[in-house]
Amino acid sequence: MSTSTDYITLPELLSPAGDLTRLKGAVDFGADAVFLAGEEFGMRTAATNFGEEDLKLGIDYAHAHGVKVHVTCNTIPHNAEMPRLPAFLERLNELGADAIIASDLGTMNMVKKYAPNCNLHISVQSGICNYETARAFYDLGAKRVVLARELSLDEIAEIRAKTPADLEIEAFAHGAMCVSFSARCLLSSYMTGRDANRGDCAQSCRWSYSLVEEKRPGQYMDITETDKGTYILNANDMCMAEHLDKMIKAGVGSLKLEGRAKSHYYTAVVTNAYRGALDSIKANPFDWKCPQWVLEELNKISHRTYSTGFYLGVPENSQTYKNAGYVRDYSVAAVVDGYEDGCIIATLKNKFYSGAELDCLEPKSPPFIVKADNLMNEKGEYIESAPRPMMKIKIPFERPVKQGSLLRMKAE
Repeated sequence: MSTSTDYITLPELLSPAGDLTRLKGAVDFGADAVFLAGEEFGMRTAATNFGEEDLKLGIDYAHAHGVKVHVTCNTIPHNAEMPRLPAFLERLNELGADAIIASDLGTMNMVKKYAPNCNLHISVQSGICNYETARAFYDLGAKRVVLARELSLDEIAEIRAKTPADLEIEAFAHGAMCVSFSARCLLSSYMTGRDANRGDCAQSCRWSYSLVEEKRPGQYMDITETDKGTYILNANDMCMAEHLDKMIKAGVGSLKLEGRAKSHYYTAVVTNAYRGALDSIKANPFDWKCPQWVLEELNKISHRTYSTGFYLGVPENSQTYKNAGYVRDYSVAAVVDGYEDGCIIATLKNKFYSGAELDCLEPKSPPFIVKADNLMNEKGEYIESAPRPMMKIKIPFERPVKQGSLLRMKAE
């Protein structure tokens, strides 16, 4: 049997970028493309997002590293917002955005008119579940469709087989799942007045709920045995790291990592892990198994219990009922600035003591341990602890460590 890997084309790795710092993290840790939003028209108003200056800086940085930039314009806008949209689209066109992600038909028409140099991608919010819908968007000028998260891999394979070959298919591989179909939800609007379909979701589905009987107001009855209520709508996170070969076989051309509202640390770790998984497929496509270090990395970020969503059939472990479900086992101790005279130079983020074992995440590499023996301050003086955020520290180490690497510590 041939061992050539030329036959396999890896899918694009598409990472979230909530701001300029996170964009640089995604690029540095191995993304092929990033998706982000301006200050309007994106589905994550809770994220910092990009003003005009940062948009230019971000697009320039990504392009300088061979990484594409997709800009979300996928809210369901109301009349009052429409007059502001043409100027925003024209600016994206001028800045060289590679694609604009839309879900609203009117917005799609405006993208073609005001941003003709940008590819049109159809958002997951459009709920694409069949090949006829995918083909219809292609006929409307779409270069790519982001498929609904409610599909199985078999359904995706059929869509791939029955749509034009030059229509790109994107699907989510990792991140938060929504309680509602393709993230189209009214729960937040009803409960808080914050419109989820315009990027302002209050995440009401993550709250704890109890049962109240009509004639017994104020008497809260547990739906489960816990005395803290139950999180009846709280969907588990998706993680397809162990099944990327199946996604590739089904015809997915872009693997999307959810998380524009999440931290730089999250962006770096999840991008690095999926980069490692994809590269390992390229190296061993015939008998692939997800590297163990990749799975361990995905447990070092804040996450809910993982599931495979609908990809492998109807979910069996789709909800966490006892709490909001977040697991947070690691935090960033310091960020590496460089390497000089046999020492890692870093900026402190969280206090730690001399002698601590730090888990180092270097861009595009498996993690390794850095033992912080003989910890020093910026002047080269030995110190017992690094107590102040943003102080410069030095850690003797046997080899250079790349700038931007993250030194992590496990929660006690």
